[in-house]
Amino acid sequence: MIPDVGYLAMVTALVGAVYATIASLYGFFKREERWVNSARHATMTLAPLLGLSSLTLIYALVVGDFQLKYVATTSSRDMPLFLKVTALWGGQSGSLLFWSFLMASFTFIVMLRRWDEDRELLPHVIFVTAGTLVFFVGLTTFVANPFEKLSFIPPDGQGLNPLLRHPGMVAHPPTLYLGYVGFVIPYAFAMAALVTRRTDPHWIRVTRRWTLAAWLFLSLGLLLGGRWAYDVLGWGGYWAWDPVENAAFMPWLTGTAFLHSVMIQEKRGMLKVWNMVLIILTYGLVIFGTFITRSGVISSVHSFAQSAVGPLFFSFIAVTAVASVATLLRRLDDLKSENRLDALLSREAAFLLNNMLFITLTFSVFIGTISPMVSELVTGEKITVGPPWFDRVTAPQFALLLALMGIAPLTAWRKTAAQRLGRSLWWPFLIAVVVVIGLFLRGVHSWGALLGFLLVTFVGVTTLWEYVRGVIARRRARGEPWLVAFWRLAGRNRRRYGGYIVHLGVVCMALGIIGTEFFQQDTEGTLRPGEALEIGGFRTVYRTLRTYPGPGDLIVTEATVEIYQGDQLLKTVHPKREFYQNTQQTMTIPALRSTMAEDVYVLLTGWEGGGATATFRVYINPLVNWLWLGGLIFVVGTLVAGWPDFEAERRMVMPRLTIAPQQV
Repeated sequence: MIPDVGYLAMVTALVGAVYATIASLYGFFKREERWVNSARHATMTLAPLLGLSSLTLIYALVVGDFQLKYVATTSSRDMPLFLKVTALWGGQSGSLLFWSFLMASFTFIVMLRRWDEDRELLPHVIFVTAGTLVFFVGLTTFVANPFEKLSFIPPDGQGLNPLLRHPGMVAHPPTLYLGYVGFVIPYAFAMAALVTRRTDPHWIRVTRRWTLAAWLFLSLGLLLGGRWAYDVLGWGGYWAWDPVENAAFMPWLTGTAFLHSVMIQEKRGMLKVWNMVLIILTYGLVIFGTFITRSGVISSVHSFAQSAVGPLFFSFIAVTAVASVATLLRRLDDLKSENRLDALLSREAAFLLNNMLFITLTFSVFIGTISPMVSELVTGEKITVGPPWFDRVTAPQFALLLALMGIAPLTAWRKTAAQRLGRSLWWPFLIAVVVVIGLFLRGVHSWGALLGFLLVTFVGVTTLWEYVRGVIARRRARGEPWLVAFWRLAGRNRRRYGGYIVHLGVVCMALGIIGTEFFQQDTEGTLRPGEALEIGGFRTVYRTLRTYPGPGDLIVTEATVEIYQGDQLLKTVHPKREFYQNTQQTMTIPALRSTMAEDVYVLLTGWEGGGATATFRVYINPLVNWLWLGGLIFVVGTLVAGWPDFEAERRMVMPRLTIAPQQV
């Protein structure tokens, strides 16, 4: 009975989305305000309806209603409660329903805003958001129905895929989905601005926080996904250029380019066409990323099995792309730049080069990702483009981006004097050279690593100097203490200094990537109790092995390993193998000894004779924890950049309050 309520709510949401799409279009063409209002109200019902549908599916997962095919394939009686809840996004149809609910929730919040100044944009925003929901809710209703029933009731379910039974899966998919659906909002406003010819920066200002929120969630999703891979997949790394990783990374790249590029339009009235192209591309890549994950056309540990949703996704991507480009081409005359690029040495030029690099990176990742699909269509054989190809192609582009992060803040709008820029650059560069010479003398001879450390140091110094220079200026002007000056400096220009915090986060992440890419070590060996593997100045000693039953159908085999440096015992760790009897799947769970200098990453890969011998693989991952630290700094910087400036908003309101009485 309860699942029927969920299905009915989902179908009602589909009807509401179709109605909102048609009514908004009709209201626009007939200039009937009441139809637009009706479409708005219909759009606001979608989040409660899809929320109800999602809650009923969660209820079925928790109580074990195995007559539902989705519940039978993703849940089981012995799963803990948090895994039963997260099973909502552990399978194809449930994740599509969850995606739709999040999209409807974002749309609901947008509909709540005051539309007095943007009334003409409203029908088009409704049309795009509700139209997107028509597609996704239609998929869950007709093609991937999570409420589909079996002809019999099995005694138990298969349970969630072991790869997804990790605390990281509680947060990773939702944050990724929030990033995906969040970018639909600025895209909807961009299309509305094109149709209504309101091509000034107003739509950018209205959606700025939406864009930052979407970008933040997508960044978090990528970061949490990397941590999940590091903790669960047991291969010693966090990023494998997997197709689904790439599918989430590409809209992040174009979204980052968009965030930088819109500043030029706001400041100088330039790159209007380019910004439209970027947000259209980002929206298309969001749908493409969902398509890659849900269609199964490309093999991935993340993707679901092949299904009928693939052709429908492809058709939707094609239709929206054609419609978006056609709308853009019709409005090219309204998107003429108000100014031109005055000089190559300027902040505008630096941002433009930044954008070009982000787009070439996106194109490189896209080519590598779709190559297996294209080769299979053309030759009948599916090729695999592995990490070495991606590393060779993208590494130079990332290096240029990193260098540009250090140079761009030192440039001025319109034109920068070459001598002034040179004076600003020479001493950070000198510090970076000194650091590299010191590293070379200490035995670091990889030219790639030395170049990486040079860039990291250079960008770190120039970014920190921007803070120091601003604080010194405030102290001289106002006599404020150091911490007060720093706090008020960031508070006065949160967008700028929040962006610098993000840059510092990127510097830390780059440090972690350099360490693991150039200095990772690994070894493997079969040991008897008391024997050891030696690697990178560490010694891992095998002690014991035991097998015991875990919760439900789980059988755990766990080793005890001691990690020494010289004669000093650093930590006792317990790498293990988990075997799920119902699905006959095995998980290799690493054990870690972590510091900011390195991780000692130990895997149990096999054993014989009940533990008489055991085989281990050990990785040394230098500096890897700087990656996770950088991710946290990255998040803080984004929050600072997007945090509302209530004082500034109050100052904008106060003149109205003082002028009005005088006018009366």
